[in-house]
Amino acid sequence: MAAAVVRYLRSAGSASAAATAREPSPLPRADLRAVGADERAPVAPAEFRAVLGHFASGVTVVTAPADEDGAPAGFACQSFASLSLDPPLVAFMVARTSTTWPRIARAGVFCVNVLGERQGALCRRFAVSGGDKFAGVAHGPAPATGSPLLAGVPAWIDCRVHAVHTGGDHLIVVGRVEALGAPGGDGPLLFHRGRFGRFTG
Repeated sequence: MAAAVVRYLRSAGSASAAATAREPSPLPRADLRAVGADERAPVAPAEFRAVLGHFASGVTVVTAPADEDGAPAGFACQSFASLSLDPPLVAFMVARTSTTWPRIARAGVFCVNVLGERQGALCRRFAVSGGDKFAGVAHGPAPATGSPLLAGVPAWIDCRVHAVHTGGDHLIVVGRVEALGAPGGDGPLLFHRGRFGRFTG
């Protein structure tokens, strides 16, 4: 497991990395407020979402291999970006309240599955909390980490957790790329103002 993840789990209240691996448990939730109780937030959350929704993005599913309960982990993620060429690094952002993130942190590895324009239903499946998100979803192990590589994705990036940083009510997870590929096929699945779309040249 990456040293950065061990530090994160310890700072979140784990007795030790080994204990965390043996006994997965919900991590304590820190106070997520970025302004004091007597302050007015400078921007209303609804306005923030509405304005930032004008920035179109691609859509991914971030996955990690099975843990002690035998089930792999995964969640839909639109906050993903390349970060560095040398060394090859990528980053994704995840809510600190996510129930999937602790499982990815314990694994110390993940695969970013870039979704194609006809995979909106797959995105919706991984966007919900709970249940068996992988039921009926074809996938195989990514070559470097064994994380689920979803069938039919136009591109994938297989990573080890390199660092974890706090960012308000989210965490910024940096991954070091171990393997990647772009089988091609469909164009990208795009997300803009709360709706899926496709790129038309």
